[in-house]
Amino acid sequence: MPEKSYRILEHTADIGIKAYGADLKQAYVNAAKGLFSLITDMRKIKAVTFRDIDVNAADADILLVTWLNELIYLFDTENILFRQFQISELQKTRLKARAYGEKVDSRRHAIKIGVKSTTYHMLRIEQTDNGYLARVIFDI
Repeated sequence: MPEKSYRILEHTADIGIKAYGADLKQAYVNAAKGLFSLITDMRKIKAVTFRDIDVNAADADILLVTWLNELIYLFDTENILFRQFQISELQKTRLKARAYGEKVDSRRHAIKIGVKSTTYHMLRIEQTDNGYLARVIFDI
């Protein structure tokens, strides 16, 4: 397993991450952590509230995009930053999870980047010798 759970990827006009995991659940969790690390300093987010998430998609790649876009939607509509993620069910076409975090507090949370959505550009999930790698690019 790699030392880091995710890595930021520089991309022309966008930004992306490579998320790693011993299994697919961990790669999806680390992709969510990578997303919120782009938005703010995750160390300053408290896990005081949660949202249950249940998403479906045609395949595992699209499911990753759907999962991350649902988190972006909750951030945009409810002003919630997330720091902790527990996936209770992950099938090829369905994900059920609970995301923990808190509402944005401008005294503690500096927003670094406005992430609009997860894109399909360069999207890849692959099994490696060390587990799984998920690569996603975000529209900013």
